Amino acid sequence: MRDETWDGWLRQSPPGTELLVWWQEARDGMRRVGRDAYRERLVDLLSAASPRDCAAAGFGCTRRIDRACREPSVCRLDPAVPSAAEEEVPHGEREGPVRGACGGFHGFRADFEVHVRFSGGDDRHRAVFWRDTSASAVRLWVDGVPVGSGTGPDSYGHWLDGRFLVVRVEGPDDHPRQSYGPGTLVTGIVSVLIHDAAHGSARTLVPGPHETWTDPQVVLAGETLRVYATREARAADVPDRILPVRPAPE
Repeated sequence: MRDETWDGWLRQSPPGTELLVWWQEARDGMRRVGRDAYRERLVDLLSAASPRDCAAAGFGCTRRIDRACREPSVCRLDPAVPSAAEEEVPHGEREGPVRGACGGFHGFRADFEVHVRFSGGDDRHRAVFWRDTSASAVRLWVDGVPVGSGTGPDSYGHWLDGRFLVVRVEGPDDHPRQSYGPGTLVTGIVSVLIHDAAHGSARTLVPGPHETWTDPQVVLAGETLRVYATREARAADVPDRILPVRPAPE
């Protein structure tokens, strides 16, 4: 059921209105234009949408992924300048109820799901994940451009400093500690995709035989990216790799 409390926002947001219709009529849309064309248009709409457009269209938010926004009186207001405490929220994600709406949204249908992650701050960048439920196959777009094709990305990711999107992807089959099990990722040892939205470039970091990346953590420290194998390694500040923010030219 549509939440009429968002009508005021939708009257001034044509992109939000189009997203609302396209999302709520997913089944009919797929029947009319086909699955691929429906997905392409939905990704285009989400890649141009604001957080408030996503909330108004009925997507679940960072606070509650399984239901639409329940605090539109707050979330539809213009964003406020973040406080010092808000600036320290991990990954820059906003969790509602907050002015301007949350920083992440989720949508579920019978055979697919979508996840959207805004970069925080001015929400200049956004990542859109599409997961086919039956095949557990995930596709990723950043600012409307496909990213990480063939890497087997997870259906979630997070932003660093509003610029770097960090996503876990499938690890190497020949890693000595590789294992396989249930879940979105098919491997126990994972690699890491880092997309630099400021330059439209991506790199995939693959763990070597002695790097046991079961829960890799990436931290931006000055002009470097520090990669830790696990949360415990991060807490102990024992990185496996320290990389420059911009890779050296090939």
